[in-house]
Amino acid sequence: MPTTVIKTNALENLLTQAWQRRGLIACLLLPLAAIFFLIILLRRLFYRLGIFQSSTLPVPVIVVGNIFIGGTGKTPLVLWLVSILRAHGYSPGVISRGYGAHARAVIEVKSDMSAAETGDEPLLIAQKSGVPVFVGRDRVAAARGLLAAYPKVDVIISDDGLQHYALNRTIEIQLSDTRGHGNGWLLPAGPLREPVSRRSDFYVVNGGTSMPSTHTCNMQIAGTEAEQMSDRRQRVALSSLRNRRVAAVAGIGHPVRFFEMLRLQGVVLKSTLALPDHFDFATNPFAGIEADVILITEKDAVKCKGIAGIAQDTRLWVVPVDARIAEPLAQHILEKLRG
Repeated sequence: MPTTVIKTNALENLLTQAWQRRGLIACLLLPLAAIFFLIILLRRLFYRLGIFQSSTLPVPVIVVGNIFIGGTGKTPLVLWLVSILRAHGYSPGVISRGYGAHARAVIEVKSDMSAAETGDEPLLIAQKSGVPVFVGRDRVAAARGLLAAYPKVDVIISDDGLQHYALNRTIEIQLSDTRGHGNGWLLPAGPLREPVSRRSDFYVVNGGTSMPSTHTCNMQIAGTEAEQMSDRRQRVALSSLRNRRVAAVAGIGHPVRFFEMLRLQGVVLKSTLALPDHFDFATNPFAGIEADVILITEKDAVKCKGIAGIAQDTRLWVVPVDARIAEPLAQHILEKLRG
């Protein structure tokens, strides 16, 4: 079944397709990619020489990021990290840039705030984790603000920030998905923010099925239930929706991954709609959908629940998900934290 795609930017759609192969468009953009590579090299050199300053925090820092532009599943991985650290006696806090947030200064994310204030992903992390979450374009300032407000926090998780060299880190976790590295070229000829040779401490493949190793492991994102958005106390098993007219809508980095997860749970999708990542729902994409049930992601729900005309649509059901990662990764991270 084809997936309907809404793109706010036709150029973005064209580039996304071109980045999967080394075709004519990608080749024409190679000179710009060479300039981008030079900027990357100079930036790294300036940090190494101390021309650009890096800051070290008084607590360990774990950075979760990617070199592939767009979503690869960082939020579920951050939530998994929070749960692992808390289970082993740590008191973690989370910092993020807060993509799409209106606030320019460092702010603390409260569960009752709007996604427009904080960004959708930090708000979701704050609501699901219960740990302190601060956002700010300057992640060093965000981390210092968090530590000042919560001095018992003893480890910081940076949601994204692999390329934010102003913040020194104890552990780097580089996340990718089944798209791999696309055509393997840098922006704008390819989808990469940094070269494939970019090294990190650990590598996680979202949806991967390869044999794990000491530094590489697979992650599966799964959900088995849906909760009605207008009343989250109402829950149904996804497997119980087989005889209903069901549609799925997702405004995440890789919507197809969400649709495939639903199908693996036995859901027969009448239609699917892929929205741009961080879609703001200024228009109602659900109005024209003919379905008894419309399944959406948690990331989209934190925005939809505050929008009149969408919030009370009883057809909307949210699918909570969790990251499932083999135990050895948790042990390796804990060992490295303990030195």
